[in-house]
Amino acid sequence: MNDHTTLLVTVTGRDRPGVSARLLSTLSVFPVVLVDLEQVVVGERLVLSALVSVDEGVAPGVSRSRVFTEIRAAVDKTCIDLDMDVEYSDGNGRVGHASPEQLHVTVLADPLRPGALGAIASCVARSGANIERIERLASYPVSSFELDISGADPEQLRGDLSMEAATQGIDVALQPSGLHRRGKHLIVMDVDSTLIQGEVIELLAEHAGCAEEVARVTEEAMRGELDFEDSLRRRVALLKDLDASALDAVRDRLVLAPGARTLVRTLKRLGYECAIVSGGFSQITDALVERLGIDYSLANTLEVVDGKLTGQLVGPIVDRKGKAEALRRFAHEAGVPVTQTVAIGDGANDLDMLQTAGLGVAYNAKPVVQEQADTAVNVPYLDTIVYLLGVSRDEVEAADREGDLDGPAG
Repeated sequence: MNDHTTLLVTVTGRDRPGVSARLLSTLSVFPVVLVDLEQVVVGERLVLSALVSVDEGVAPGVSRSRVFTEIRAAVDKTCIDLDMDVEYSDGNGRVGHASPEQLHVTVLADPLRPGALGAIASCVARSGANIERIERLASYPVSSFELDISGADPEQLRGDLSMEAATQGIDVALQPSGLHRRGKHLIVMDVDSTLIQGEVIELLAEHAGCAEEVARVTEEAMRGELDFEDSLRRRVALLKDLDASALDAVRDRLVLAPGARTLVRTLKRLGYECAIVSGGFSQITDALVERLGIDYSLANTLEVVDGKLTGQLVGPIVDRKGKAEALRRFAHEAGVPVTQTVAIGDGANDLDMLQTAGLGVAYNAKPVVQEQADTAVNVPYLDTIVYLLGVSRDEVEAADREGDLDGPAG
């Protein structure tokens, strides 16, 4: 293909209605086809780019340079009328297209400083990749931007981005592009210190007078220093003879993670299935299922006899392996490929689940979990997970305005 077979027209200026219509109307009188078009607005400034080529079917053998010269003159006049600036670039006909290697880089921070985002962009450049597009997903409660990139080795770039994110004190997620990102998903969440604030067993231990001992064992288990089943049985044994009314008291004290309602409500509106898998107790999680409209759930069950806890559990233990098995089972029941599941957790007993899912998110997690998960989110807002799925804050709020809210946002 000869050089200068395409012309890129870029118009910039104050954003207002009708600019794109005027530009396209101006171009419409020429024998050209629209190869690419993109418009972005930053603040009140508009950037509108149109890439055109001569339509050989309409004007065979026509002089491209003559057509492009006439386009420049016409667009110049239009931009004078609009009080806009315009630039032109000659191209060689090549247009970028999404490929299997195209990736999404999602950046979250509070606050997000230019130097941090610049460091991520430099990391991408060092990998030999190219940034095709940058889009703002949210400005609050955290700032989030998504970079569409091409030409990168995913595994190498993932490692480089992870180190750079740690250096900059921000969160970065890397995911492949493709239709699957827009498809039906299953979201599986841990409960304690993820969907809710705090650990249920510690709240029960306060009623039983053994809070410090239970908290110590919980911390060791979450760091991966103790076998989860053994540690759970040890802690539950300390609750022996606790009056079952304590379960009601703990249910009343549950505090959802900030953004939990928004996350579930938004995902449900998108047609996603939501599940919880907990090493905690069904006597508590069942209330969350009802409260949030959760589709699938699994948790351990405390044994209660004559109105008191026996210090024992009923049935199989939901441990690290059991959480991963539950994710696979829920995915099968929902008709969702495991590759289109998202798992969210904070403790070592979530690791198998996080690694089984298509995307494993370590949410305000222990270091061992952050090191092994696909990505880490360290801001205290659970609904920021939607940004990893390409959903913007504007889209969340638009859906809230149009739909019936299931309780307060948060």
